[in-house]
Amino acid sequence: MNAFMTWLENQLAENSIFTLQTLSYYGDGLTTTVQLVFLSLVIGLIAAVPLAIGRGSKHAWIKWPIFAYTYVFRGTPLLIQLYLIYYGVVFVDGIQETWLWVILEEPFVPALIAFTLNTAAYTTEIFRGAIKSTSKGEIEAARAYGMSPQQTMRRIIIPSAFRRALPAYGNEVIFMLHASAIASVVTIMDLTGAARFVYARFYAPFDAFLFVAAIYLCLTFTILYFFRYLEKKLLAHLQPQNS
Repeated sequence: MNAFMTWLENQLAENSIFTLQTLSYYGDGLTTTVQLVFLSLVIGLIAAVPLAIGRGSKHAWIKWPIFAYTYVFRGTPLLIQLYLIYYGVVFVDGIQETWLWVILEEPFVPALIAFTLNTAAYTTEIFRGAIKSTSKGEIEAARAYGMSPQQTMRRIIIPSAFRRALPAYGNEVIFMLHASAIASVVTIMDLTGAARFVYARFYAPFDAFLFVAAIYLCLTFTILYFFRYLEKKLLAHLQPQNS
């Protein structure tokens, strides 16, 4: 590791912008971006599954509140949601005297809440559509085997819906990665925040932002490759058979 750092330092010796210190800013920003996107996607996915099931409920008191939640969060910009949660939490009476303030005063937490609520709304609708498109034949076959509605949902509908939702969910993951660039507006030093810092220090917008664009591009193609691999494995039965 030391030999690599020495080699890298020698390669960057004549570069006034990209030094080891500058690259460490991008490294820290990359770590923050990956943590923010990964955590919001995992929590949002866990929340979206029961919400998607509830969204298709026959009971109005279950499905309409979920519909209102997804409608609001999909119909408003993520930046506005982030501002409301980050700046609005200060105005909640008495919150600064509770233990919650210790957590919420860190900008990472309000950003995580905003991103999670946003991606959970989109993911809920993605899975709701996938659940709704389950063929009647699969459900009737499950009933013929004597499965209860809960068993049918757990063993047949949910796994089948996961596979069908995979292409749309892959797009949602890429959308969240790109949307995470706005996290820097609430003082989070993510990838975009690191680029803004380098730009402000060296007044070199093209170098700073083209470098961070290349990092986002690499992350995007990595996610694309991962989901294409999953689709190839899990949706192989839907591919046309070679004669």
